[in-house]
Amino acid sequence: MNEIILHHYPTSPFSEKVRLVLGMKGLAWQSVIVPVMLPKPDVVALTGGYRRTPFMQIGADIYCDSALMCRVIDRIAPQPPLYPAASAGLAEIVAQWADSFLFWTAVPYTTMQPAGAAHIFAGSPPEFLKAFRDDRAALTAGMRRPTVADAGVQLASYWGRLERLLDDGRRWLAGAEPSIADFAVAQSIWFIRRAPPIAAQLAPYPRLLAWYERVQGFGHGAPTPLSSEAALDVARAAPSRAAVAVAAGAAFAAGAEVSIMATDYGADPVAGRLVGLDADEVVLERDDARAGRVHVHFPRIGFQIRAAEPTLPPTDSHARTP
Repeated sequence: MNEIILHHYPTSPFSEKVRLVLGMKGLAWQSVIVPVMLPKPDVVALTGGYRRTPFMQIGADIYCDSALMCRVIDRIAPQPPLYPAASAGLAEIVAQWADSFLFWTAVPYTTMQPAGAAHIFAGSPPEFLKAFRDDRAALTAGMRRPTVADAGVQLASYWGRLERLLDDGRRWLAGAEPSIADFAVAQSIWFIRRAPPIAAQLAPYPRLLAWYERVQGFGHGAPTPLSSEAALDVARAAPSRAAVAVAAGAAFAAGAEVSIMATDYGADPVAGRLVGLDADEVVLERDDARAGRVHVHFPRIGFQIRAAEPTLPPTDSHARTP
């Protein structure tokens, strides 16, 4: 089996979630550092336009969205389980809340305050800060987020709920074993702790902080640096891709030209031929001059599939009306 290649950058919260999962599994993996913002030509060559970070590569299979990536990692290395039977369902619901409501409260709350931004963007020149703001404004266009004042109140409620969840002495959020819930929640605390003045709000929650240190104790496994050019070579040279199929009765037929896009943010459509579709996953086949033939995988939750727009024939500007 080809080795896991994680395309990420060091300060990405969702990347930290996946890095910790790789650490919990004790896996070796290859590390490709991607640009923080557009342009991302090597990323687009592999994903077809999906620009969110991270994404994961195994040969010529490209996995988008951290929720799906964690599922795939758990299939590759089932022990210890990321989805223990004792917390089945509950852990995934907590993780989905953490990836959405908690994340989009904690991260803007940190970066929108001068004390937080001074740490998160320490040493960045003004031109970078402007470009970064413009990039993220385009990425999150149409999203409505709480004000700093509202976010602070909401976070205090969230931290209090998590603290009470740990009141019974459990070591992990969903029970006696670590689960996807722990890693999804930890990424937002990890981001806040990058700005110590903002992280001070966590001080009243000792059980939550002790739990967070346990999660961080998993580390990141064993990464090895890899260039983005080498990752493209891996995809182009892959002899095969993961077996996928379009389920009977699916809304789209195998081979249909479709596009898929996120429904929350970063809604850049990716177009291709449909080769896999079931209740959990959709897979598009794409041909790229640099990456070769790749299969790009997305989860069903949080993404929308559409039939590709028909291509109109070119018009003849010299045509005469009879």
